[in-house]
Amino acid sequence: MATFVLIHGAGGSAWDWHLLVPQLRARGHDAVAPDLPADPSSDLHDYADAVVHAAGERSGVIVVAHSFGAFTAPLVTDRLRASALVYLSGMVPAPGERPADWWQHVGHEGWADDDPFVVFYNDVPRPLAEEGLRRSRPHPSEVANDQVWPLAALPAVPTRFVLCTLDNCLPAALLRRVVPERLGVVPDEFAAGHCAALSRPAALADLLHGCA
Repeated sequence: MATFVLIHGAGGSAWDWHLLVPQLRARGHDAVAPDLPADPSSDLHDYADAVVHAAGERSGVIVVAHSFGAFTAPLVTDRLRASALVYLSGMVPAPGERPADWWQHVGHEGWADDDPFVVFYNDVPRPLAEEGLRRSRPHPSEVANDQVWPLAALPAVPTRFVLCTLDNCLPAALLRRVVPERLGVVPDEFAAGHCAALSRPAALADLLHGCA
């Protein structure tokens, strides 16, 4: 059995994982999915503290970071004595980089369509996507977005990247270039959009089960 610590992305909450958690538990695993702070004064260290507090005394966990959660996840791996780190459509940071600058640094050219149902929820059932939008929260803060990412290097733990081939937010072509550059690994490709935990929770649970 493994314990998965699930870190949501921008605008998200623990609800983003509500379909994945029971799938992981059905496969014999434990899962922790905290709400990260959504107030204007919180920074990346506050987000990391929230994750560590939610994990409690668990150790040897597998940290899973979605999208913007990739800026928080490396800050908790040592503190949780994590056995592995999995980025899910993650914005893999670089030392000294502000999250706000990530898009330009990796050469993201922007979205052709600003419709959230196209960019984020393109393969999520419409009622579920509408509920996701209704639950959107002001996370991250401007403070966190403008904060210099504090680590000198990415953590030295076994690391995988799940690239979602139908992702319109972080396109596959972009991540196929960025992931080897920043992580030195070839990503695992998964046929889903940006919010894979909502669109394909069972298949994603199978993939994470393989990581365990």
